[in-house]
Amino acid sequence: MHKILLIEDDLEMQELIGDYLSNYDFEVTSFAKPKEAIEEFKKHSLYSLVVLDLMLPQMDGFDLCKKLRETSELPIIISSARGEVSDKILAFEAGADDYLAKPYEPRELIIRINAILRRATKKLTKVGDFVINEDKMEVEVDGYRVDLTQIEYDILLFFLKNRDKVVSRELICNAVKGIEYNAKERTIDMHISNLRQKIGDDAKEPKYIKSVWGIGYKFVGA
Repeated sequence: MHKILLIEDDLEMQELIGDYLSNYDFEVTSFAKPKEAIEEFKKHSLYSLVVLDLMLPQMDGFDLCKKLRETSELPIIISSARGEVSDKILAFEAGADDYLAKPYEPRELIIRINAILRRATKKLTKVGDFVINEDKMEVEVDGYRVDLTQIEYDILLFFLKNRDKVVSRELICNAVKGIEYNAKERTIDMHISNLRQKIGDDAKEPKYIKSVWGIGYKFVGA
């Protein structure tokens, strides 16, 4: 189920849009105040798309759009009564992906959302708890983005493609650029230790990466 962040200060419109989206199996979290929405956005990366009004308290909608775009490539649809061409141009310059001028049929919003999500999800691969955007080299675990080095990212991809298989350190070394063929075992172990820490895996009670004594590792649980 896709999760939508709705920022709309007209509570009647907020309820109308939220109910309509819910009828189409979208999970909607709504805010009337931009600052509260920003705090929510900072804490969670579980959202698939933002629907944003322009005429808001505390902060202009254009500025809010820019603020969200500073830290995320998440699709943004502007839903506003301001239908002038100049407003649309400013919205797209601020980073919006689409613009709907009120009043509009709620069904059109659903169509626009689905079209954007189809384009966005083509770039994503979901494997268990992990969402991989290979175009941007981004990884999310349980909805939270993790910052990986190139080597850590390549090791994780190798593990995900070889789930439930025991792989030796030599195989990992051969598959991952940046690790020399004659690298000492502890070098590979160091990279995997760092990867474990970033994805929230406990070496003593691993959820994902299990050590196989005398051989290497086995990736499970994804």
